[in-house]
Amino acid sequence: MENQNKQIKIALVGQPNVGKSMLINAMGNATLHVGNFTGVTVEKKEIEFNYKDYTITMVDLPGTYMLSEYSLEEKVTSNFLRDEQYDLILNIVDSTNLERNLQLTTELLSLDKKVVIALNMMDEAKEEGISINANYMSELLGVETIKVSALTKEGIEHLLHSIIRTFTSEKKETKLYFSEVIEEEIGNIINHLQENKFHSNISFRKIALDLLSEKQDTYLFMHDQPIWITLQPILLKALHHIKLHHNEEAMMDIFAEEYMGFNQGIIYETVKISEPDNKKVTTTQKIDNILIHPLLGIPIFLFFMWGLFQLTFEIGSIPMDWIDTFFIALGEGVGGYIVHDDLRSLIVDGLIAGVGAVVMFIPNIVILFVGIALLESTGYMSRVAYLLDGFFHKFGLHGQSFIPLITGFGCSIPAYMSARILKNDKDRLLTLFIIGFMSCGARLPVYVLFVGAFFEPNNAGNILFAIYLGGAMLGLVMAKILKMTAFKGENEPFVMEMPKYRVPTLSLIWHTVKSKTMMYLKKAGTFIAAASILIWFMSNYPKNSELTNSYETKIETAVKEDKGNLENELAEKLLEQSYLGVMGKFIEPVFEPLGMDWKMAVALQTGLAAKEVVVSTLGVLYSLGGDVDEENNSLIERLHQNISFASAVAFIIIMMTYLPCLAATIVFAKEAGGFKYAVYLFFFTSVVAYTLAFIGYHLAL
Repeated sequence: MENQNKQIKIALVGQPNVGKSMLINAMGNATLHVGNFTGVTVEKKEIEFNYKDYTITMVDLPGTYMLSEYSLEEKVTSNFLRDEQYDLILNIVDSTNLERNLQLTTELLSLDKKVVIALNMMDEAKEEGISINANYMSELLGVETIKVSALTKEGIEHLLHSIIRTFTSEKKETKLYFSEVIEEEIGNIINHLQENKFHSNISFRKIALDLLSEKQDTYLFMHDQPIWITLQPILLKALHHIKLHHNEEAMMDIFAEEYMGFNQGIIYETVKISEPDNKKVTTTQKIDNILIHPLLGIPIFLFFMWGLFQLTFEIGSIPMDWIDTFFIALGEGVGGYIVHDDLRSLIVDGLIAGVGAVVMFIPNIVILFVGIALLESTGYMSRVAYLLDGFFHKFGLHGQSFIPLITGFGCSIPAYMSARILKNDKDRLLTLFIIGFMSCGARLPVYVLFVGAFFEPNNAGNILFAIYLGGAMLGLVMAKILKMTAFKGENEPFVMEMPKYRVPTLSLIWHTVKSKTMMYLKKAGTFIAAASILIWFMSNYPKNSELTNSYETKIETAVKEDKGNLENELAEKLLEQSYLGVMGKFIEPVFEPLGMDWKMAVALQTGLAAKEVVVSTLGVLYSLGGDVDEENNSLIERLHQNISFASAVAFIIIMMTYLPCLAATIVFAKEAGGFKYAVYLFFFTSVVAYTLAFIGYHLAL
């Protein structure tokens, strides 16, 4: 009958002195086979016993603190786990010293194997006042975690049941996550492997993790693959990016810190000690006592963000005025050398006005990026994620949703991609639908433009902060509504790495801000320049010679005081009869209930391509028609004269809530699982934006 038993082969792994031998003895009558591992003198123990319909063979691997290859024992354990055939890993952990023991556990979780964790020495843990929530730890780690005592045989039967259950079940993806920068680069490598249809029995996440942690065997394996030619530059860039965020430390040290931070989060969530901790309070703990205080933590975070937006507007407005003046002077100077009217209008009113309207907001963008980079690089953002976990759960969001949501304040595209850290499909989809309510950096120029035009300068920073905070709060409300309707389900538990506080380096801040600013400038010099030219063409053609001639006759015979009015009237009528005017007039009835004219309606439509184009569109349209004079030459002043306050409120609300740019929408559809989700997002955001803009307009009248 024994020959008919199902075979289970288990790799028994743990640090030295965790009670592996005693635990094996507690499992019953076992047959012990002793020998040496192939090619080395390290002792090899194999234990075999029967349980129910199974024959279980355990290979007792040498005790090791980590999966490195510094010692012979460590090398044997690492090679076995990597190269040999087995069904699952049984990780024995000393419950009285979890912080040290979980260091090995997290490395085991990265192996992409089935794992069961035995929390041994629970009898000693109880005596020391240590209480462990094993069920919650199981949820956090994504593997079964069982409390046992080899001495008292407590939990042994439960452990054996868990081994059978894990063996007979499909492997679940473990919940081992790293800091944002590492998860981002893991995602980049996985994307490259997927896009090039790379085939491997090893999971792509495991390959990416091994390459980033510089595992020699994975390097050698991938080096012989054709994909290595295109993968290597991506890997080198990823390593540079990660090291820049960790003060140029070695990758081994970086991952050791990452594992430690993850483990500390697990312990913080699942372990309670009844006896007071007499250890010296560290600087990090002293700071955390204030910054993540249950009552003071969130107000402190809001104060930091309020201060950031005050700086963004107050300091940013100084060079913004200089840049605006420069582009006005540039347009006048260049225009003076161009004789042909259409060419002059194309260069001055189209290209220079369109690009200049976007470029002048670079100081505001830089200040915002510097502020966010400082908060991230110091380790504070991770604390905020932990702090907001309970608050997020009230709205149906997962605590880890904070990472993609806060990323959304920079750009929606990486925010959508970073939502991959949410392994539950409903949690991920819900977060994806809400990211768009976090105003990306591309919307900042629009906000600054309208805030500067319709609010007092001494209150502008507060208004800007209110817009960002209002969008975020609206996103939480929408999350609650979606959670109650389309995305019903249980909330998953949350654990977050708690890194130590760091003094941010100038090189890291420079790298982050430079890359994002250059991306913005590149867009201004290419896509937005092209869009500005296209908008100029559509707003200038087709020509109406008959109308132009009739007005020129009137202008020639008119008195000096009336000439300017007639010229503006002609420009306005020509604009209305242009391709852009026809399109705008066609959609204007939809936006009339919001108090918007066709120019504002057209600007919102161009924002579907890229939010920065909204500013350049307004710059082109309001420079071609309307009452413009030498003393009223800035876009802010022109908007103030041509748009009512209530209409501006409606416009800002739509900018806060409607569909993100085209590139972000494509990424959203890819991450969500299909184009149909982009259609859902379009209708969802359009209904929300229109409804709230209608309410806002009538309240502001």
